Amino acid sequence: MPPNPATGSPDGPGAPAMTWWERVKFALVRPPDDDVRETKADERSVEELEAAIKRADDKERAIGLIAAPLAALIGIAVSSASIDYAKTHHQSLTVYDELTYVILGLAVLMLATAWWRKRLFLGITMALYGLAVFNLHYWGFGIPFLLAGSWYLVRAYRLQQALKRAQGGTAPARRTTTTTSAARPRPSKRYTPPT
Repeated sequence: MPPNPATGSPDGPGAPAMTWWERVKFALVRPPDDDVRETKADERSVEELEAAIKRADDKERAIGLIAAPLAALIGIAVSSASIDYAKTHHQSLTVYDELTYVILGLAVLMLATAWWRKRLFLGITMALYGLAVFNLHYWGFGIPFLLAGSWYLVRAYRLQQALKRAQGGTAPARRTTTTTSAARPRPSKRYTPPT
């Protein structure tokens, strides 16, 4: 077990104390212990993995169903603040009106994809919503949606990789031609002999 990073070094009691940056790195990314490290293989069958890929589980659905109305409320608040800003600075309001519809449309899509348990599309919709709000300089509202959307996308990717490992990782082989014309390049017609 590695020692406490605040009291000493992971190398042992005789090593010099760690700097502040080394303590932060050690707290965030610990080096793997080779003897303790275990690779937990997914023990589900191919059919179970395909079912898990097809539909989001209850936790993922609940997060999406909670995030969608919250996204609509945040969208209304952000768009009304943007419209008020545009009015005080004598800017055109049509852009912000259209932006309100786009943000509310993404919130409705988020609700629909969570309702029908579509993990990948929910992740994409949440990430797009977070990016849209983030680009309006409301970073505190946009970052959580970006993180949640990327979490959904990573979960979808990991399930696909587990399915690939469960199937044996055999991909259909590509057909290759063994003719001599495919092996050698054709001569160039723009050849200029040396002088």
